This record gives sequence, C-alpha cells and structure tokens, in this order.
Amino acid sequence: MTTTTTETETQVAQQLFTAYQTQHALTMADFTSSVADEDAAYRVQAALTALKQQPVGGYKVSLTSAETQKMFDTHTPLYGAQVADHFLAAPTTVRRGQLMDPLVEVELVFKAKEALSTTDSLTDLWQKTTVAPGLELPDSRFADWFPDLPKNLVVADAAVGGLVVYGTERETAELFASADAVATPKCTLVHDGETVKTGQASEVLGNPLESLKWLVGKLAEQGKTLTAGQRVSSGTFVLPPHLTAGHWQADFDAGLGQVALDVTEALERV
Repeated sequence: MTTTTTETETQVAQQLFTAYQTQHALTMADFTSSVADEDAAYRVQAALTALKQQPVGGYKVSLTSAETQKMFDTHTPLYGAQVADHFLAAPTTVRRGQLMDPLVEVELVFKAKEALSTTDSLTDLWQKTTVAPGLELPDSRFADWFPDLPKNLVVADAAVGGLVVYGTERETAELFASADAVATPKCTLVHDGETVKTGQASEVLGNPLESLKWLVGKLAEQGKTLTAGQRVSSGTFVLPPHLTAGHWQADFDAGLGQVALDVTEALERV
C-alpha cells in the first residue's frame, strides 16, 4: 500500500474533520469519486486520524458478518482507528447531540495486554487479551449513511466510528475455557426494558478472535502494530438499530455480564 496521500485525499480528510468538529453532515454523492479504492480510503482515514491530534486508543472492526458484508458489497472486514477518549467505561451517559446519526451494536471489546503479532494464533490472542462486553455507537459524517454509504467512504470515515462503551474487563483465557469458546456467548440488547435484538458471537467471522486476528494482519500490511493497552471493538452480534434516547443495556451470558448506557436528548445546536 502506498502511503503518499494525494491532494484530493488530503482535502477529503479535511472535509471529514470539519464535519466531525461541526456536526454538519456531508453529502455522500459529492465524494463517491474522490476516494478511488480501499488503499486510498485508508490513506484518507490516516490523514483524518492525524488531524484529530489525539492518541489512538484502539480500533473498531466492521463488516464482520455475512449480512453486513452483503449490504456493503464486500467479502472482507474493514477497520477504523478510534481516538482514546471515544472508548468509555460503563456505566456512562451520552448526550444524543454528541453524535450525528448513530446506531447501536453489541460487541466484544478486547484489550491487548502486550503488542500483538501476525504470527499469533487464536489461542495466542486468547491468552494475550482481556475481554469485556461492549456497546458500540457507530456514527458517520455523511448524511443518511446507513445502509447506503459506499464501502470506501465507510473506511475513509474511520469505519463510521462513534463511541465504544465497555463493561468489566476480564482475562479472556480465564473467562473462556478455550479460544473456540469465545464464539459461544449470546447477548440480548434491551432499550427501556424492551428487548430489541438478540445475537451471538459466532456472527463475528465465526469467532470474534478471528476479527482480532484479521485486524492485526491488516495493520501489519500498513506498517502498524496493535500495541499494549489498545482496545478493539471486534464486530456486532446484531444488525444495528438507530440509537435513541433512553436506557440501553446489553446482557451477555458466558460470565461476561452486562454493559449499560443512558442516552439523553440532544441539546439544540445553534
């Protein structure tokens, strides 16, 4: 992958950053020819991340189910770098106006205990991480983005990164008897006491550790490493609904517990 960003790519990154700061959404049709391919999209994302001038707290992996890959016309996942202050420990409260057009997903959130390598097997990753229940709030700088945003624009927009809320972190190898067992958890997503969705970890590339392994490999292709302390939101168990005000809770089995989030109404923007 070439790392030289073109003038057009630099301009797209700046427009995304301005939208990120002002919350004035971009029109996707204005950008569909600006990001030529996936490599260009990752260059735009890298430039956008640099503009944020904040440490990268980790990554989110998207398009990890057959259903979402079909929706975005792809056969592979993609990732987005997430700044550190966009990972929030539960329980927490988010103001709806902090985000533009968010969804809500249930995920496993891994944290690397040491730098991860492309030679790591699923068992190695099982031993080198902690795991927590998570609620991810994907969001985009493009108007009316879900589910029609072209894949390259998804990548450019930090994989439509919003916020990641994570619950209690436990040693993955203590919570699960084996790497294979990480595929077994089930989860129920609840909003204001009503069940919204149910799903299970095997929706995520068959096993969320496969998502983590894919990310480590993809980063390595780009000369990057997943380092100790960085977190990874590994992929959704469910097709995400839109985030609305109220109390959101994800209840996981397999000893993972729950993760909760309160969403308050947006304040009017002037």
